[in-house]
Amino acid sequence: MLLIHGGEAVADAPEPRTGGVPLVPDGFVWPDCRECGGPLQFLAHLPVDLGVIAVFFCQNDPGMCDDWDATAGANRAFVFTGRLAAATVPAEGETLLGAVTALCPHPADAPAAEPVLGRLGGEPDWLQGDETPDCPSCTARMTFTAELEEGSDFATSANFGGGGRGYVFHCRPCGEAAFLWQR
Repeated sequence: MLLIHGGEAVADAPEPRTGGVPLVPDGFVWPDCRECGGPLQFLAHLPVDLGVIAVFFCQNDPGMCDDWDATAGANRAFVFTGRLAAATVPAEGETLLGAVTALCPHPADAPAAEPVLGRLGGEPDWLQGDETPDCPSCTARMTFTAELEEGSDFATSANFGGGGRGYVFHCRPCGEAAFLWQR
């Protein structure tokens, strides 16, 4: 299923989107980068069959933290279930994208009139090579969930190094998620 550009979206919309404010469970603590200590930037809200995956990565000093690596600590992905509400956003740091973009599901076999911003399901289309992460809880190979393109304009773009692509994975039994990007 392709994710095509759906125009602007509400900051806390429950639909697939990049940017805005993450919808989180009670008690959620905004993640910090393990490398620089600053708050991570919220990148994407992806409703999937197991709940919602929220993706974050470090943009406090782009290029200085290993935000492309699934295990370095400069990015995080979470699986959320149950009742969710808009998170409290930290006042400091690069925490939000410049705009909120709706990601509209579109059949992969049908022509898309709007720019393609990603894909749900299937197999990853690796730019460099297979980097499928293992679940940090059970060590099983994680399941590919989504691919994210950088974006269609500067305000909505993720910083994947110029021409990069993000990859989201999950482990259903453990309720874990992971994110990485390649260029």
